Amino acid sequence: MQPHQQFQAAPDALKDKVILVTGAGDGIGREAALTYAKHGATVILLGRTVKKLEAVYDEIIAQGSPEPAIVPLDMKGATENHYRDMGATIMDQFGKLDGLLHNASILGVLSPFGQVDLPTWNDVMHINVTAQFMMTKALLPALLAAPTASVIFTSSGVGRTGRAHWGPYAVSKFATEGMAQVIADEYENSTLRVNVINPGATRTAMRSRAYPAEDAGLLKTPADLMPTYLYLMSDDSQQITGASLDAQTR
Repeated sequence: MQPHQQFQAAPDALKDKVILVTGAGDGIGREAALTYAKHGATVILLGRTVKKLEAVYDEIIAQGSPEPAIVPLDMKGATENHYRDMGATIMDQFGKLDGLLHNASILGVLSPFGQVDLPTWNDVMHINVTAQFMMTKALLPALLAAPTASVIFTSSGVGRTGRAHWGPYAVSKFATEGMAQVIADEYENSTLRVNVINPGATRTAMRSRAYPAEDAGLLKTPADLMPTYLYLMSDDSQQITGASLDAQTR
């Protein structure tokens, strides 16, 4: 087990930090939002479904954490203007952004490469790559306004070694790894660090869609992965950039 997989954050490790989490309504995004808030962060919850975001909001308040903010946004239809407006609002309200967790992505359809249709390909590439490019670009001023800032992208094992039938999703995760490396290299000598997490096989709705016959009870839960998510978002990882970490031992 790697040190980051058993990292123990101080209770106030994220105190006074403002952290945006995409796909915060369920799964790993929900768990990360709750965990970051528990360690003192003001979390901006971004997702498509207001009802889910409101449920996470209520959980954060119930655990006595700082009041979060909610940003309902459908990344499939959002334009550059939406992201620019979001960046301006964050600067107006908070004056900075200390962290950005790119957790939201879609699976698309698992099928032979020759049977992938263009609309599916375009949807996966747009949400998993293009939208993350637009959002990160628009949030750079807020990220650079923070004393230290961390951007975390989410990859996959199939984003390192391609696998049959995972076409668009796998290609999108290869692109994610590359995008993170490019930004990390450009900002290497700044206060901004950029890294990637491969969560591995986790008990989530996306995993169950990909492996419907699998026994989900044998999988790690999102909570089991949080040491790595906390490590990369806390100042303990200040010197780490351009890395791609596994959240669990494979």
